[in-house]
Amino acid sequence: MAISEKELPHANQQGLDIRSTPREEMNLYPLDTFPYEFVGREIRIKFEMPEFTCVCPFSDFPDFATIRLEYVPNERCVELKSLKLYINSFRQIKIFHEHVINIILEDFVRACDPRAVEIEGDFNVRGNIKTTVRASYKSSDK
Repeated sequence: MAISEKELPHANQQGLDIRSTPREEMNLYPLDTFPYEFVGREIRIKFEMPEFTCVCPFSDFPDFATIRLEYVPNERCVELKSLKLYINSFRQIKIFHEHVINIILEDFVRACDPRAVEIEGDFNVRGNIKTTVRASYKSSDK
């Protein structure tokens, strides 16, 4: 049987309750912005957030990571205090590593409408496995 014809095993073969926190129940702090006064001048802004925490849906244990975000603003920049409060609001959220990075990317793009953004979640070793998740966005009209 070819690999492409093979049926995938059922997800969650351990039978655990792995429900993530639904998006509408996350209550994440809103990202505030301010006008970028040099529209058209490309700069790169880089943040490193070394104390990120969320909750593993499988184990209910905390997951720790360093989140790195680099972006090129268009007309708006993210306000730092709101970014800190937004990142810290994940502390009680049950979410998978892969989903964390996508949620942050979606929320950041919605708030800032950047020309480009790259985000990385560098998660601490857990059970002898090191996880790094990356995602990016580039505006098609800028």
